[in-house]
Amino acid sequence: MVGGSSSPTAHDGFDSIPWNDLARVPKALVVGLGGAGSEAVTDLFDQHLAGVDTLAVNTDGHHLLTARADMRILVAQATLAGRGSGGDREAVLKASAECREDLIARFRGYDLIFLLAGLGGGTGSALAPFCLTLAREVGALPVSGVFLPFQAELSTSARIRENTSKALEELQAQGGALLLFSNERLRKFDRLPIKQVFHYRNSYLRALVAGLVDMVRHPSEMNVDLAHVRRLLSDGGLATLLFAEGHPSDAEGIVRQALREGLLDFEIRDRAGPTILFVEGGSDLTFGAYHRIVETFRHELHEPVELTPGFRTHPERWDRVRLTAVVGGLERRTLEKALSPS
Repeated sequence: MVGGSSSPTAHDGFDSIPWNDLARVPKALVVGLGGAGSEAVTDLFDQHLAGVDTLAVNTDGHHLLTARADMRILVAQATLAGRGSGGDREAVLKASAECREDLIARFRGYDLIFLLAGLGGGTGSALAPFCLTLAREVGALPVSGVFLPFQAELSTSARIRENTSKALEELQAQGGALLLFSNERLRKFDRLPIKQVFHYRNSYLRALVAGLVDMVRHPSEMNVDLAHVRRLLSDGGLATLLFAEGHPSDAEGIVRQALREGLLDFEIRDRAGPTILFVEGGSDLTFGAYHRIVETFRHELHEPVELTPGFRTHPERWDRVRLTAVVGGLERRTLEKALSPS
């Protein structure tokens, strides 16, 4: 049509495009494995993570009844009779075949699967590496968030130390995203009530989960999608998620908070591996503020091998900026390093 435009026709090829499939947003699932993982999922469930489903998995039927989640699975019921693992990681590993198909059925259809577990007990330390493999098997992108026991537990129990070491070694060998929380780092909150301290840790975990989910679910002015994250995490090696929030004028403070002041334990090599940096702000976020954050982050990571930046602005004005990053090229962590005072 001369001098105008016409609506799409079959000749334009639009009729063959699967619009419903293209409009589908990535689906996310948070899975709590064992006692510590189920407690964390309950906390996240109570904090109402938008667009995220939750699943609690345990060998302890009594504890599982107290967990709040969208779904629950009692594993190794035939072998362990719902009485827990008693810290016996090998018993859970032997019984894992009982729950394999059930877990695969629950995992199928999700694009992102976050696996949360404490590594000192038998259930979490056995199921975290096992479920990481299953998540990849169904085509999901797994992110493992694991809690290392306190120094006192590791020093006095050979079983807890062995469970933790084996699980950590297996998780790191598989590569991908690993959120490593050392409970010993929570000692800086010694004056706070115990429940409040763990709630704070889980709120920080929620920010990491929400940051990654929001980044890949919503189109942005400079977009970072699930394919970017999948490519980075599929290149091998270890990566972690970072989150920070601050005033747009304080680029240094936001980056410092993300890299040094969080609760995660990680060590970046002399030069970081492939990295995704996503900045989210209000309608008043200036181009200069955005670029100061990107340049500060790039400098702190000693010129990463590859940096993929992105940003999104919201229609309303904010006085805050949120930073979410996926950083690759991490060193493997030993228990000694993770628990050292430095």
